[in-house]
Amino acid sequence: MASIHRSASAHWQGSGKEGTGSLTTQSGVLKDSQYGFKTRFENGPGTNPEELIAAAHAGCFTMALAFQLSGAGHEPQALDTSAKVSLEQEGAGWKIAAVALTLKAKVPGLSQEEFRKLADAAKAGCPVSKVLNASITLDATLDS
Repeated sequence: MASIHRSASAHWQGSGKEGTGSLTTQSGVLKDSQYGFKTRFENGPGTNPEELIAAAHAGCFTMALAFQLSGAGHEPQALDTSAKVSLEQEGAGWKIAAVALTLKAKVPGLSQEEFRKLADAAKAGCPVSKVLNASITLDATLDS
């Protein structure tokens, strides 16, 4: 069975609230990208783990849907997905409680029923959906 490995690293200095960190990805797309308390729990400059999970989920789901559509004989003209990650306090800590995917699709000749079936299959089959222990919803719109 094939296995693909991707990696990223985090560096942190200081306490949880006052400290600062950086994130670097194997591809180099992120290199020493700033993150910290203010980027995670406020709206400071930099990135945060939840934003990266949202990007990963939006990208994974959208590609999975492109494969679903192509496999069913429908080539999409456009698939645009946003993912909203909900980080909620749980006791003394935090958890990712939900991810809301919002999709706008343009796929000529596709019925609403088949569109929904394929979009739901992509949501369930996307590797990022499978790894998240959160409620994942999908609001999907097909433009004719």
